[in-house]
Amino acid sequence: MPAPKKSTSKTAPAIAPASAPVSPAAVPQRRSTDDPVQSLQQAILRNLTSALARDRVTAKPRDWWIATSLAVREQILTRLIKTQGVHNKENVRRLYYLSLEYLMGRLFENNLYNTGLYDEARTALKDLGVDWESVRESEVDMGLGNGGLGRLAACFLDSLATLDFPAIGYGIHYEFGLFKQEFVHGHQVEHPDNWMIFGTPWEVVRPEYTTDVKIYGRVENVFDNNGNSHPRWTDTKTILGVPYDIPIAGYGTATVNLLRLWASRSTEEFDLVAFNSGGYVDAVREKAIGETVSKVLYPNDKTENGKELRLVQQYFFVSCSLRDIIRRHFRHEGNSWENFDDKVAVQLNDTHPAVAVAELLRILLDEHNFAWEKAWSIVTNTFGYTNHTLLPEALEKWGVPLFTRVLPRHTQIVYEINRRLMEVVEAKWPGDNKKKAILSLVEEGGAKAFRMANLAVVGSHAVNGVAALHTELLKKDLFPDFDNLYPGKFQNKTNGITPRRWLLDCNPRLTKLITEKLGSPTIWARDLDVLRGLEKFADDKAFQKEFMAIKRANKQDLATVIKADCGVDVSPDALFDVQIKRLHEYKRQHLNLLHILTLYRRLLQNPSLDIVPRVFVFGAKAAPGYDLAKNIIRAINVIGDRINKDDRINGKLKVAFLPNYRVSLAEKIIPASDLSEQISTAGKEASGTGNMKLALNGSLTIGTLDGANVEIGEEVGDDNIFIFGLKVPDVEKLDAEGYNPWNYYGADDELRAIVDWLGSDYFTPGESHAFGALHHSLLDGGDPYKVLADYRSYVQAQEKVDAAYRDTSRWAKMAILNTARVGKFSSDRTIREYAKDIWSLPSVAI
Repeated sequence: MPAPKKSTSKTAPAIAPASAPVSPAAVPQRRSTDDPVQSLQQAILRNLTSALARDRVTAKPRDWWIATSLAVREQILTRLIKTQGVHNKENVRRLYYLSLEYLMGRLFENNLYNTGLYDEARTALKDLGVDWESVRESEVDMGLGNGGLGRLAACFLDSLATLDFPAIGYGIHYEFGLFKQEFVHGHQVEHPDNWMIFGTPWEVVRPEYTTDVKIYGRVENVFDNNGNSHPRWTDTKTILGVPYDIPIAGYGTATVNLLRLWASRSTEEFDLVAFNSGGYVDAVREKAIGETVSKVLYPNDKTENGKELRLVQQYFFVSCSLRDIIRRHFRHEGNSWENFDDKVAVQLNDTHPAVAVAELLRILLDEHNFAWEKAWSIVTNTFGYTNHTLLPEALEKWGVPLFTRVLPRHTQIVYEINRRLMEVVEAKWPGDNKKKAILSLVEEGGAKAFRMANLAVVGSHAVNGVAALHTELLKKDLFPDFDNLYPGKFQNKTNGITPRRWLLDCNPRLTKLITEKLGSPTIWARDLDVLRGLEKFADDKAFQKEFMAIKRANKQDLATVIKADCGVDVSPDALFDVQIKRLHEYKRQHLNLLHILTLYRRLLQNPSLDIVPRVFVFGAKAAPGYDLAKNIIRAINVIGDRINKDDRINGKLKVAFLPNYRVSLAEKIIPASDLSEQISTAGKEASGTGNMKLALNGSLTIGTLDGANVEIGEEVGDDNIFIFGLKVPDVEKLDAEGYNPWNYYGADDELRAIVDWLGSDYFTPGESHAFGALHHSLLDGGDPYKVLADYRSYVQAQEKVDAAYRDTSRWAKMAILNTARVGKFSSDRTIREYAKDIWSLPSVAI
């Protein structure tokens, strides 16, 4: 393996802005013929001409981005071929990661860092007279994911390759991402996210591995030559799955793994007869239907057609992936079904791929004539399942009629799995029909539905939660009977983030400072616990000054983005209070809003009130059909606009809701954050990973004891985090006693005034019920996420934040210790635990 480079840190000064653009006509510096910069420069120019038909005079920034990406891709693909050659020759055990989402963001700088070519690329382009910033900003975010689930999958791919674990990710090659978000009069407006309109230089299409996927049809019994009947799935429709490969380069290693994404294509491309008869629409109807499957991430499932498309999507990518896994296994002449689960580990990332349990079983039973017991043994030894939610309503279910229409044979298989499961339950708890109802794969009472989480639990040899608290609650509250039925099956794997993207890449100024103190990133970016070495500088006044100067420079950069995207002027000397995550009631952006209103009201009543100036930064998308979440977005925008324009408060409060939150925007917000809002209702957030990214970049957490906040507090220390609010037992007690938000509303004068203010037409003159849905949810709607119960504790914790921020030395020390002490939350640690405890996966050095 080639020796890692001594440093891949960015070359910009610690607090300096990007350098001014250089004329494209500048003459490159002469370098020796074996200079890697010159070699890369030549590759860039070659691709500029041969792939894009451009020269240096006519090339635009996007052309330079593509040409540079293709030059880097050449080296990545060379490493990929070598990696796959070694894996195939050694017949290694592989992990196959099934996820409906991969929130990859941009790959340009990430790939440059991971290949050790970052400095060479910057120098090569500089010598060609090309502005670096304009090149890097030419790349659009890949529209392959939505929230934490997809970003976790992306971090895991990075760590798997970095740690030399043989692995392939599988997903869907979405033509359109979730949506592009715009705000119109405060309202969220969704536009298509056509991220693939001009393609991407990072992928390679593999048409030779196109796979047939069968759906719909019916099941009939046929008899073999011995007079035995067998089910046969017939009269099906077929769509094609075409694989697109995105190479995943490890950092400081030669390993390159794969992300394989499936695009749907119709088997009926074009009806020439219909076309010639004038039926132009009919001529392409079947083609359009076939390609719809991979058209868009998360089609709206408010309609039956939307639900059906989601189910077809899930089965499509699962079927393609399992076929590909089986093909890979059997291309090695020494392999058979007898050693399939010795060579193959499949991880289900949430319930979206859970139908894989039934599909692999179907393949074994129907296509390879296995007896049930043997087939089931292979299935359960192959699969592991990661649960990502504590919300019962978020556990995926499919109505039996819909499931039967789309997958009739799988319906039979799920029922048979359930029949056998009920026999096991009866043996353990004789006559206990309540236990059977809880554990059954089939939800009875009203419309029948298949419980996909139950199927994933039963069909896997290991089930894991994603934070210590989450796993404890999984076993205690969500799946206690399954934990009893399968002792030892449930385990914890606390989430993590890749330090390559979430420090090395997104915060070059802090990277430079850390490198000066602790040495090359090839050490600490591969072993994040090395950051503990920063603890000795936490009280060093000079280091504190450098650390906070970097934070201020990052805040200045974000202030520029806020001005461009929101039209709001903000000061980098204010406290930047950040909440960036999916918009959902349990994440409680509306609790944050109540605090903003509290400060605003206090300032209106006392303009000379001495508070630390704050900039409240939001980034969030609400699901298109989630009306209350969209109402919360509008409330934040409309109230924020009023606050931003109110001269009476002297600019002490500013609110910026940045539109179209995405990975590349997070990379600008996170390094600039002072305060990280992690304020979900205790017991509702499985883990969170934004909390980890923000803490790593020196942002202090204000949060409840929920998800991974608990473990972050344990790592950074009670003095370096702001914890407030109800704990899980408190929430459970309130629910048991009958929670009544009116009690809190009536007992707290300030809270009552704020809630009434929110429910009035003060912020929307002439529109008295503008925030009616939000106001109703807090009172008459029962306040399901205990916003009013936690309000006073939250406000008091924010007052502690205000006091701490005034003490610049204290705040700097707290921020430094947050960066120094969150090494546990590297996704490298998480992946090592998965590899050891669930996948039994050895690493293979290339």
